[in-house]
Amino acid sequence: MKYGLYKYSPKEMIDRSSTFLKKMQERRSVRHFSSEPVPMEAVRNCISAAGTAPSGAHKQPWTFCLVTDSEIRSKIRAAAEEEEYKNYNGRMSEMWLKDLEPFKTDHIKPFIEDAPGLIVVFKHAFSKDETGKTQNYYVNESVGIAVGMLLTALHDIGLVALTHTPSPMKFLAEILSRPDNERAYLNIPFGFPSSDCEVPDLERKSIVEILKEY
Repeated sequence: MKYGLYKYSPKEMIDRSSTFLKKMQERRSVRHFSSEPVPMEAVRNCISAAGTAPSGAHKQPWTFCLVTDSEIRSKIRAAAEEEEYKNYNGRMSEMWLKDLEPFKTDHIKPFIEDAPGLIVVFKHAFSKDETGKTQNYYVNESVGIAVGMLLTALHDIGLVALTHTPSPMKFLAEILSRPDNERAYLNIPFGFPSSDCEVPDLERKSIVEILKEY
């Protein structure tokens, strides 16, 4: 299949990249959500955009579970807080806990219920077809790219999100009744920020620190 793409002028490329950079510099991970409803059609479009991500051998080894049901989210919060309590009280090293201090986090996770929805991302350890199990390739890399595109898409429509990893996350597959070839990868609460939302005063690394040209 022949493929073509619109070619921008050098100036257009620089202008568009500058505009995109400024928008992405506004993106922050948020833990304080408004209960204001969001248009789920827009969220589904963001998930569809994530599904355009490249993947090893085009296996597309991902499932995105959109969870808005309050009872299910309550179960997820209870299970997540149980695991997080163990993390904050023995599993995490002293250095890890110290690094988390600027974020003022603990094992209590109200955002799971405060946000209007969650996107729980599952990776496919293997696939299934009529012949049985089939192999997937570069699963973590593929799903990671898709998640990055999802976060970008959510930010582009004016929503905030959080990458929540209440490890271990086996409980997510159990609560959502996912098949045995799927493993929880990430829990993403999304929505609008609350009116009193605060984020840490952090500074991102500069281009000089992250780019090495050869």
